[in-house]
Amino acid sequence: MFADMIGTVDNFLWGWPLIILLFGTHIFMTIRTGFIQKDIFKAIKMSFKKDPDAEGDISQFSALALGLSSTIGTGNIIGVGTAIAMGGPGAVLWMWLTGIFGIATKYAETLIAIKYRVKSENGTMIGGAMYALERGLKARWAGVIFSALAALCAVGTGCMVQANAVSVNLETNFHIPPIIVAIVLSALAALVIIGGISKISKVAAKLVPFMALFYIGGCLIILVMNMDVLGQAVLVICRSAFSAQSAAGGFIGSTVALACRYGFARGLFSNESGMGSSPLVAAAAQTRNPKRQALVSMTATFWDTVVICLISGLVLVSCIIKYPGIDAVSGNGANLTSQAFGMIPYIGVPVLMIGLLTFTFSTILGWYCYGERCAVYLFGEKIILFYKILWIAGVFLGSLVELNLVWNLCDLMNGLMAVPNIFAVLLLSGVIVSETKKYDGEHIMDKDDTEVPVLNNSQKGVLG
Repeated sequence: MFADMIGTVDNFLWGWPLIILLFGTHIFMTIRTGFIQKDIFKAIKMSFKKDPDAEGDISQFSALALGLSSTIGTGNIIGVGTAIAMGGPGAVLWMWLTGIFGIATKYAETLIAIKYRVKSENGTMIGGAMYALERGLKARWAGVIFSALAALCAVGTGCMVQANAVSVNLETNFHIPPIIVAIVLSALAALVIIGGISKISKVAAKLVPFMALFYIGGCLIILVMNMDVLGQAVLVICRSAFSAQSAAGGFIGSTVALACRYGFARGLFSNESGMGSSPLVAAAAQTRNPKRQALVSMTATFWDTVVICLISGLVLVSCIIKYPGIDAVSGNGANLTSQAFGMIPYIGVPVLMIGLLTFTFSTILGWYCYGERCAVYLFGEKIILFYKILWIAGVFLGSLVELNLVWNLCDLMNGLMAVPNIFAVLLLSGVIVSETKKYDGEHIMDKDDTEVPVLNNSQKGVLG
């Protein structure tokens, strides 16, 4: 009964309420920032440059890689399959649009995370929606709510569910016992996590480019193999986004409303723009002013949804058209994805499996940083060791047990995280506009002379 209730609320929240809230904010911030998306290629170039004279704990690229390590995940593969299975091929276009407009919200939430960041007693930079809410809006209660939801759902969605996905896939495809996966995966996670955010960011900076390039490269090979139907796939996606037309044997979601809903929902879930997650680590970046890192961080949404989700969608739709035997009507996104990639000889299954395994492991690392930052806000730095132990135990247990209830519960908390974060973005939009204009043009290299306050009670925490 409880599980059914959680599932019902979760489905409702991730339906039109969250779509309207998040996508509406995407459009609003696009207008308020003067279409900040126009600077995307400048931002990409900037992401590869270091800013060593600026305050911060990790480089701009490391902060970006750490953010990408959690956003580039199963949503880019299984999530796209779910959107197509439930919403039809037109969902790919609507998913892509969430990425285009979501760039502005990612920029906005990152800017205020850095604008209101603080320095702990040991010199570590800490920031995120909770500090923007507390320092920018004097709403500490909202910061507590955001942090509690993020710290809890991180253990579930970012840890246990990801470990379970690795375990299930390895057992299904390679017959590796879950206990072996639990031991190895928790050991690997421990080796990285014990080193703290600096070690995690270094691993992410190496892992993320490899896994992204490998997956994109494999998908491009598949698209070349499907070249004879690629043009048809693009037409089907565009037509299905604006009509009730189905394709290639029919899709369960063949209406415009379903295409919009599942395209928006899966796109928003994949790139996390507006969720307030990646700004938690972006706040630790070495940056001269809030705008520079905000520009770098917004490229995460571009890579995640505008590029990777679009490529995944083209692969799946072209495979469905080319291989009519694929089940595109059951509504099972994971099954649709497995069948589509499985149709490609030699490289299809390896691309899918290596992509899933590396994406899920990187998500485990990225979400640990999110959860730790929020736990520190609530209880102080004394909680870090306990949280590390809890995380490693979560990886171990998640590899062994069924997690349907955990997934739905944490998915719900993940959606609720967006509410206080969007509250901060909208109410501080004036500050965002002011900072954007202040560091425009040649002033992008200007240093923010605002002194970062030292959090004297960092050892205590707001609930400690």
